[in-house]
Amino acid sequence: MEEKEERTVIRKDQLEISLHNEKKLIQEGTIIDDNPLDLSEPFRELCEACRKGDLKVCQEKITEGVNINARDPYDYTPLILASLCGHYEVAQLLLESGALCERDTFQGERCLYNALNDRIRNLLLEYDYSKSTDPLQPLAAHTASLLVREQPKTSDIEVDAGDETLYLHKFVLAARSPYFRQKLKTSPETTAWKLPSTIPPQAFGTAIKYLYLGEPPRDLRSGPGTGFTESEVFAGINKIAKYLETDTLVDSILDSGDRRLARQRRTTEIARGRDQLEEWFRDNVLQNKIEIDTTKVSDIKWDHNNPIFADVILQADELPEDDLYGEEVGSTGLPIGPIESSGANKSQKSVLFPCHRAMLLRSEFFQTMFNSPFREAQMKDHLHIIPVDCSPDVLEIILTFLYTERADFALDVSVEVLFAADMLFIEKLKTKAAVVISTLGSGSMSQAEAAKTTQGSAEEDIDIYAIIRAAWMTRVQRLEEFAARYFAYRLEAHIDSPEFAELIQESASRIQKRQETDSIELLDDIRFYLNERFRLRFDDAGIEEMMEESAQQQLIDQVAADEDIEKVTSGVEEIDLASKAPTQANGDRLPEPPAVNGQGHHTVIRTLDGEIADDELSRDAINYQILMEKLDQILERLNLDA
Repeated sequence: MEEKEERTVIRKDQLEISLHNEKKLIQEGTIIDDNPLDLSEPFRELCEACRKGDLKVCQEKITEGVNINARDPYDYTPLILASLCGHYEVAQLLLESGALCERDTFQGERCLYNALNDRIRNLLLEYDYSKSTDPLQPLAAHTASLLVREQPKTSDIEVDAGDETLYLHKFVLAARSPYFRQKLKTSPETTAWKLPSTIPPQAFGTAIKYLYLGEPPRDLRSGPGTGFTESEVFAGINKIAKYLETDTLVDSILDSGDRRLARQRRTTEIARGRDQLEEWFRDNVLQNKIEIDTTKVSDIKWDHNNPIFADVILQADELPEDDLYGEEVGSTGLPIGPIESSGANKSQKSVLFPCHRAMLLRSEFFQTMFNSPFREAQMKDHLHIIPVDCSPDVLEIILTFLYTERADFALDVSVEVLFAADMLFIEKLKTKAAVVISTLGSGSMSQAEAAKTTQGSAEEDIDIYAIIRAAWMTRVQRLEEFAARYFAYRLEAHIDSPEFAELIQESASRIQKRQETDSIELLDDIRFYLNERFRLRFDDAGIEEMMEESAQQQLIDQVAADEDIEKVTSGVEEIDLASKAPTQANGDRLPEPPAVNGQGHHTVIRTLDGEIADDELSRDAINYQILMEKLDQILERLNLDA
């Protein structure tokens, strides 16, 4: 015990020293404060949501752009609050959204040190510097890979730099450099450029890697036979940086020797590059999208030499108001009920997006398509028009993600985004859609709030049956777990529904060659979360402490009562206490009066089967048994054993 306390003291001393050193470096301007003080109301709401474990509010604040790495007046970051209060899902959401947890920083060590349990601590350790602090890294890695990717061919301009030829992309150069933007605007047909002999090729190559979001070089020594020294190469970089109007290029190289500075600089530069790509994407790709009757799509002809350097066009057809079977289609694209046909034949509209193959390659679907022998991979006089099976709004979300790594969309389109991302093999967007559904859906109340739920919600924001089927079709485990938890915390509202029994049957049929004794995954998960729900309910009520206090109070009351009785009955042989109790006309004793609440009204606590319970804890215990028995009854009706 003493050894553990000693380790705790040493650990605290180390944290205090780390904090002192970190504040000193920040004051000197050597490093940037990763966790600036934020007194704004949105940040306060985020911190409060992290304390409560409210996934829905956390997701909303992250989408709004609240700085998840800021700190409150008490030096708590949202991640520290979530970890300290034991909210695993909230901590996971924050980490996936870019929350910092570096072991060699004060706040990072503090977060790990204060984690409520090993499960959260292990999660924090998994998200080290390379994985958690740079959520834009996938975009940067892909853009940098375009410099060395040979197949499929996506470059549209060649630059001769000494003995090396660089195969580049006009849209990247125009988005990242004001110099190239102006030069290509006046001569968009340019396909080749020669580097002046006075500029060291390595200096130009370094500048190009910077434009493509690559890592800054640590060694500036020029190769043998080039005739340029290290100082000349650095001077060339400085000259090119001014020429291309990329003033932060030199700072990136100077900061590359210090890990903390390099990480901060890298994060800042990638964010700057993403913002430039996003601005160019919105001003060129989205501004040039075309809305046209679907029957006239084939009339569209785009030349390869176009001012936005697009080399392919994606087509998305607007969803019809009714499908072939006359069913109304919901916002998720799933049928939600029959409607009467109006008889009017409205022309269907399509939206065309001019795009760049280089960015579409982030999707394995397009990567395979452009590497194939099919016509979409072949060059012709005009740009290919490729239809994508989703709505125009969803295709715009997908393109925004591929170009900028941003994925902000509402709950009402999240299922369609999930299916489209699954079709195009964009795993990160699938995960994002699952996060949106599981955090913004009405089932996203905190565990503490959900544990207090005793009746199913009459109004639900999502179709949980469509959600669980979507999870099965797209193989998203996170969404399956969410749906099971959703059902468990609202089981009263669903357990007697025929659709719920049908869903259990579907879950059982998903196991190929299922044996009679095989488990049913959905049912097992619901039982697990049902147990969690009532366990949290009992824990929240503090049943053990209440029982101990009750036992102690009963003992005290009994002793006091015995003493009073002894005083009152001293010298009295016998008192018929039963005869003094109030009776009815027939001689029976009157029933005990019902409990009275704080407002003076009588309250009756009933279980799910209508019986009167002694108190809320008794009701919850009985309700738990009733729900478990109903699950068993469903299995009996379906002739299933699990």
